Amino acid sequence: MSKRDYYEVLGLKKGASADEIKKAYRAKAKELHPDRNADNPKAEEQFKEANEAYEVLKDADKKAAYDRYGHAAFEGGMGGGGRPGGFGGGGQGDFASAFSDVFDDLFGDFMGGGRGGGRQRASRGADLRYNLRVTLEDAYGGLQKTIQVPTSVQCGSCNGSGAEGGAEPTTCPTCSGMGKVRATQGFFTVERTCPTCSGLGQTIKNPCKTCSGAGRVQKERALSVNIPKGVETGTRIRLAGEGEAGLRGGPPGDLYIFIEVAKHDLFERDGVHLHCRVPVSMTVAALGGNIEVPSIDGGRSRVAIPAGSQSGRQMRLRSKGMPALRGAGQGDMFIELAVETPVNLTAKQKELLREFEELSEDNNPESKSFFKSVKGFWDSMKG
Repeated sequence: MSKRDYYEVLGLKKGASADEIKKAYRAKAKELHPDRNADNPKAEEQFKEANEAYEVLKDADKKAAYDRYGHAAFEGGMGGGGRPGGFGGGGQGDFASAFSDVFDDLFGDFMGGGRGGGRQRASRGADLRYNLRVTLEDAYGGLQKTIQVPTSVQCGSCNGSGAEGGAEPTTCPTCSGMGKVRATQGFFTVERTCPTCSGLGQTIKNPCKTCSGAGRVQKERALSVNIPKGVETGTRIRLAGEGEAGLRGGPPGDLYIFIEVAKHDLFERDGVHLHCRVPVSMTVAALGGNIEVPSIDGGRSRVAIPAGSQSGRQMRLRSKGMPALRGAGQGDMFIELAVETPVNLTAKQKELLREFEELSEDNNPESKSFFKSVKGFWDSMKG
């Protein structure tokens, strides 16, 4: 099978400039890299083909020979300024050379930028998470709360430098301050974190005795947290710069406080609305009357119960729910009636209830309708 034209491989026209060739190769390398095309068995061969084309066209002498003689310039010893056998010989050194020319451009965003981008004189501290449990009353009214957070703080002995007496660290001799080292493995150039300085780009000759060179020490801190009205379980509060101290004077991380609202004995929350199940006596449900119910703000609300109320009936108390976390407004409270059947009756009470039952034939319309339907069902079954 004959080789494809190198310009065609890179999607270029003959005579393209060096910048155009490099730009086209970068695009092809990104598109065809095997790590990004695990499901395409042809990607690796196409990737190698693009590298072969770039190895020739990036070199002015090889490019001139190729423009004049085509692929024949690198066959049978015609070097055109290149070595015998040309790039077509398949040397891994040429492949790595071509690939390393654009390595930083291809993977800078993944590996900390281009050459020199790996340098980290100080690293940012880690973000911390703190789980805070509050009551429903706290979530309703909001509060200012002091919490104790175990974290890392800047070492006072070395002012965060990690060196004894606050001396300046020295450039790492292994990576020359880059924080990363490179090695060629087969077809690929691999960049790794420097093993000597752990990616910091610097080393310390005399580590601080207090923090052992880390520039930070463990300590418990007291922080005041403002819990806004209307918080719910899962609400996240960010305290910028209150996380773990940075390594060797680096900036601190952030502290994230995750709110959990405890379950309440009386109220059940549904967003900004509250639900409260209120038992009422059979007499009040039948005759009607007034009852007092609690509200989340600690007050009382008087509710009129209509005569003949049944269990499960809901009544709305407007603006007696939770405040909205973001924005104006307040939810409602819903009262659900639970008609209570009396227990531990005296003989007199039983007698009165039996007498009431005898006089209640037309007072239970739901029961009357239900048992009428049941009778019809049984009659149909007999038929």
